[in-house]
Parts: sequence; C-alpha cells; structure tokens
Amino acid sequence: MIRERSRDGLPGLPLVFLFIVGYPATLWLFVLGVNAAERRDPSATFQLIGAILLFALQLFLCRGFFMVSPNEARVLQLFGDYAGSAKIAGLRWANPFYTRKKISLRVRNFESSHLKVNDAEGNPIEIGAVVVWRVVETAEAMFEVDDYENYVKVQSEAAVRNAATSYPYDAHHEGEVSLRGSTAVVADHLKEEVQQRLLKAGVEALETRISHLAYAPEIAAAMLQRQQAGAIIAAREKIVQGAVGMVEMALDALSHKGIVQLDEERKAAMVSNLLVVLCGEKGAQPIVNAGTIHQ
Repeated sequence: MIRERSRDGLPGLPLVFLFIVGYPATLWLFVLGVNAAERRDPSATFQLIGAILLFALQLFLCRGFFMVSPNEARVLQLFGDYAGSAKIAGLRWANPFYTRKKISLRVRNFESSHLKVNDAEGNPIEIGAVVVWRVVETAEAMFEVDDYENYVKVQSEAAVRNAATSYPYDAHHEGEVSLRGSTAVVADHLKEEVQQRLLKAGVEALETRISHLAYAPEIAAAMLQRQQAGAIIAAREKIVQGAVGMVEMALDALSHKGIVQLDEERKAAMVSNLLVVLCGEKGAQPIVNAGTIHQ
C-alpha cells in the first residue's frame, strides 16, 4: 500500500527573484560574447555558448514552478515513481523532472440514486442517501484505485444497500431499530460501513444521511393500510386505557361519597354504558328513564 509522503518543494517567490536577476545576467554575458566576436577575441565562442546554455538551463528550471490552491494538493511523480504530495498553498518549486497531478481536498457530497432493495423483513423498499466525503490520503486516492470518485459512488451505493437489509422499514415492537423510526442509529451504521469501504481509497466519510425512504410502488398501498391499521389499534388502546381509568374513578367517587348504592349487576351495567360512551366513535344518544330505577 502506498502511503502519503510530504514533499512541498521550495517556496517559489524567492526563486522568482533569482530568475529575474539571472536573465539580465545571461543577456549581459551574451552581449559580451557578441562584442568579443566583433573584436575577434578567441573567448567570444565560449561566452556565446555559455550564455546560450545558461539561458536554456534557466528555461528548463522554470518548469519546476507550480501553484497549489487552498484545500488542494499536487501529487509529484519522478519517472513514474511516487515522490510525494505538496499541500502548502502558494507558489512552489520542485524538481523540473517531476510530473504534477492535481487532486482536490475539498469537502464534496454524493447523492445516490433511489435504490430498490429488500428490508430485513423482505419488503421491497426504495432508499437513497447523501454521503459527505473528502480525500485525506492523496497517494491512496491516486494510486490504490483507478478512479476514486467513481469508487466512492459505487461503494457508497453498496453500503446503502447492505445497511437497508439490516433493519425493517417500520418497528413493530417498542425499542426496535427501524429505518423510518431510528434515523440517527441507521445514519451512524451507514457512516461506519461507508467509511470501511472507502478507507482503501484514502477517502474519509464525514456524514451520511438517508435522503429518500419509501415502500416500493407495488406494495405501497398495502403497507399504507397496514400503517393505518396499526395507528388505529394504538389509538384504541389509549382510548380504552383512559376509559377504564375514568370508569374506575367514577365508581370510587360514587362509593366514597355515598351518592347511590349499586349492586354488582348495576355496576356492570354502568361500566358497560360508560365504556360505550367513552370508546364510541360517535357521540352517544342518551335515553332518559322517566320511571324508577327499580322494577
């Protein structure tokens, strides 16, 4: 495995000033050679050749300048071998024989397509996720995988599929982790799985969130009825619990204050009537008894 090495080169601005001084000196040497040639001085040839070679060398050394932007790196290679990565922003200078490839270290995000998978219970669902990522190891991103951006896309979608099959869409028991009801837990699991898959490419997953979650169209109507039935049952349970508590309070209050004495049969009738009134979906229609309470 290729690990990242720091090779930032030399600061470029001081070298620019050296080249600014060097070019006039080369031109001055060339002029001296021309003047010497007019005087038929034997040293004119060496002066002219030296000025030309020095000028060519300066042009070649200028190839060593390169610019590094903030949150950007340049991967340096010498004849195919990895030499290091430059991350210090600004004008830099390195060996002119280096080839320099730019790689971004900025935070990026990827949104997967709506993937059709089966949840833990085998129900077909549609799921999508957003992955926020960035490159942290430039050498691995450049040399360990063919195309790290495409690698992030493929592996993130594979992680989303795997995470979706680990949980049911809805929780049917209290405390059960589900895709719809435990988004934070699912997001943490998804982030961990994405990070494990992207580690080889030198990429860090900063955040993962489910962006789309729905039943597949072929079972959406049936699952909607199921959710509605579950909601009705849960509401009925609350209503019955409240009604039983109110009946109990009414019987205790009547008995404690001695307003009326009821035998077991009449208590049962009263409980039945109160439960019908409290648990019914529509308002009760009272029937007034104009006679006595005894036959």
